[in-house]
Amino acid sequence: MGTVIIEGLVDCFLLLIPCVVGIANGPVNMVFFYEKEVHERVITNGLTTKEKIDKGLKRFKLYSIIPLIVFPLIAVYGINGTVGFVDGFVQICTILVMMGLFDRLFIDWYWVGKTKAWVIDGTEDLQPYIYGKTLLIKWLTTLVGFPVLAVILSAVMTLFIR
Repeated sequence: MGTVIIEGLVDCFLLLIPCVVGIANGPVNMVFFYEKEVHERVITNGLTTKEKIDKGLKRFKLYSIIPLIVFPLIAVYGINGTVGFVDGFVQICTILVMMGLFDRLFIDWYWVGKTKAWVIDGTEDLQPYIYGKTLLIKWLTTLVGFPVLAVILSAVMTLFIR
């Protein structure tokens, strides 16, 4: 299980890297994570365009979301040599939930919510940037969605690896 914890930390790092790179030249580059009111304000203030926001989200999904899902498969079935469904599910679920909790607690609650790193000039009155429905969806994704995803990924991998 120690290996799986390390792999979970690697998945956390795989999430952290694009966030650090994304806000290196200012958090407006990652505004797609913010609520629609913030999108509208930064567009109105001339800081970005809807097209740039949409392009940034697509880029983030391609370069971040896919690796965050593929890495646990490589770790569990490639590195750890897992062959069964239950072992695969437990390991994938552990990695994904660790990464989700890191995202909810460190990135969303602390880094975005408690520091100035993610503050976009002219939107301070719209803080907190993550609230209500979005916050609920993020927590449900972490606590329900990731385990369901782990079931699906484990089932698919079990069909291919015997």
